[in-house]
Parts: sequence; structure tokens; C-alpha cells
Amino acid sequence: MSKILIIEDDAKISRFLSLELEHEGYKTTVEHDGREGLETALSKDFDLIVLDLMLPSLSGMEILRRLRITKDVPVIILTARDQVMDKVSGLDIGANDYMTKPFAIEELLARIRVHIKRKTEQSIYTWGKLVVDANTYIVKYDNHKIEVTKKEFDLLVYLLKNKGVLVSRGQILDAVWGFDFYGDTNVVDVYIRYLRIKIDEAFSVKMIQTVRGAGYIIKD
Repeated sequence: MSKILIIEDDAKISRFLSLELEHEGYKTTVEHDGREGLETALSKDFDLIVLDLMLPSLSGMEILRRLRITKDVPVIILTARDQVMDKVSGLDIGANDYMTKPFAIEELLARIRVHIKRKTEQSIYTWGKLVVDANTYIVKYDNHKIEVTKKEFDLLVYLLKNKGVLVSRGQILDAVWGFDFYGDTNVVDVYIRYLRIKIDEAFSVKMIQTVRGAGYIIKD
């Protein structure tokens, strides 16, 4: 049984979420306070966290920032804040998904299923001397550790999952930034460039290849 932590200060919403998730077969824990929610998230193991941003004592963004220092549990932000910059900030800090209120419970359940499934999938990806561990967020080339951001890591894993397959910018945006991301598709090119600097250029290899007008591919 998958365990889900709900950090939400609105009692009605948290109760509704808990009932719906338990009806679907999940075990839920509910916290209404930001600081207490962080303590619970750090002290116990969960398969996924549903996180509000506007919380008493500690904001959702700060919870996420501290959580990502030691935990890679999937986090879905569920908030009334619908500004693009809020979404970008949340995803950059390490959220796996971002939904705004009011929301459809069917959509939230679908996203939860996707993220829990991803968590149980293959965790080690390789390309030549490159090794990527999705459980520990460690990237190494020839045993040299490479420091990457959460979004760079997610992009790299997505490309490695689709090794040998040409993926478009749109597909990358949907998979890595979320299908409700509103922004310039050039963000994909920017992050591809970041990875090339840290891997291709740093180790004199040609891992990520561009297919002009179509997308990107990592070949075997």
C-alpha cells in the first residue's frame, strides 16, 4: 500500500483528499502546519507528498527546499497560487508536478498514479561511462561526480529512458516540466545546453545529439 503525506492547512480540503485517496487504496497522513509537515516528511518514508504552498509557520516552498536536501520523494504542489513564476519556482526547487485550486480530483489521482509508478520503475541508467542513479540523484562519469540541478537531472533521466528514441521539445516539456507548463519551449534548449556543458564538453563526448527541427536523441 502506497503511503501519501498531505500537507494542507485547509481542514475541509485535507479531509476530502484523505477520504478520496484512502478510497483509492492509499494510506494517508495529514499535517496542517508547515513546520510539523516538514518534520513528518523528513522522519518518515512516503511514496508521495501533496503539498500546499501557503501554510502556517513554514511555507510550502521552504518545505520543498529543505526536503530536497535529503529526500527524493515525489511532490505534487496543490495550491491556489496560479502565477507562472510560482509554477516555475516550485518546479525548479524540486516539485515533480504543480496543480492549482480548484482542481478535479480525477486529474489529481491520475497524476499521483503516474508519479508513484515512475518511482517504482528502473532507477539506474547508463550511457558509456555515465551512470545516473534515480534513487540517490547521483550522476557520475567515469566515477567523477557531476553536480546537476533537479530539473537537469529529470531531463537527463528522461533522455536516458528514451535512449535511441528521438524526442521533441514538446514531449520533453510534457514529461519534465509538466503538461500544464506555460512558458517558452526554448527552456528545453537552455537545459540541454547546461547538460552539454557538464557532460559532453567536460568529458569530451557527444552524448546528446540534436536533430534539427525535430528534437533530441541519445544514441546507444
